[in-house]
Amino acid sequence: MHHMVNLNLNYDDPIKIAENIYWVGFYDKLSGLHCNPYLIVDGDEAVILDGGSRPDFPTVMTKILKTGTNPSAIRALIYHHYDPDLCGSVSDYEDIIEGTNLKIMSTAENNHFIHHYGPSTKLTDIADTNNRFTFSSGRTLQFIRTPYAHSAGSFITYDEQSDVAFTSDLFGSYSKQWDLFIALEEVCRSCDYDDLCPNEKPYCAISDILAFHKMVMPSNKALHHAIKIILQVSAGMIAPQHGSVIPSQADFKAIGARLLDLNGVGIDAIVP
Repeated sequence: MHHMVNLNLNYDDPIKIAENIYWVGFYDKLSGLHCNPYLIVDGDEAVILDGGSRPDFPTVMTKILKTGTNPSAIRALIYHHYDPDLCGSVSDYEDIIEGTNLKIMSTAENNHFIHHYGPSTKLTDIADTNNRFTFSSGRTLQFIRTPYAHSAGSFITYDEQSDVAFTSDLFGSYSKQWDLFIALEEVCRSCDYDDLCPNEKPYCAISDILAFHKMVMPSNKALHHAIKIILQVSAGMIAPQHGSVIPSQADFKAIGARLLDLNGVGIDAIVP
């Protein structure tokens, strides 16, 4: 599936990344670590992925409302791991969502920690739903585990209908020059740049992505295992929770190849 990238973006508004899928994050001009909550709308139902921190909640919910989505339409909050930049606002969502059909979904390993954010809704282990969430229309989100990338219970979500894989921290970045979308030039896809750009480009998004994974992922083995899993998914777009959306399959496969070769990740940079 081909995805068009709109380059005239207003980050004060929700931004459509695919049909009925929206970025609803907070653009912090002073921060290099951008968090990306996503909204999936299917008819009169909606799902939030990695809903964001508590300080960001007013901005995120305003953007959800701007899409025309009523909070009572939200059927599930999906959390790929348990960090506060994903889960901090879980109780705020509960306060504004009317009805009793809400699911809060993650792995059992993550739910032990999400519990401490104080949600009143019973937490759902994705294993108990056959690693799926299904809308009333039959549209299905698949949950694919990527253990220890970076938490024991980490996983990604693949929406076959839109051909988008939501990869949490994987393929993410601490971005020195942030845009919601990144697109690589052909010369960058085949580059093995590690220090100085051989093509004398002023900025390299891949460099920031590699540095982020070295810092956030626990080890070479954990990262390489997770990337192999993602590259087996036939997604046309990667939407990470940090950094930028990668709308080109050729681009994320090129970045994935670099991540597969990456060493000095996490503890492996300290203990050879």
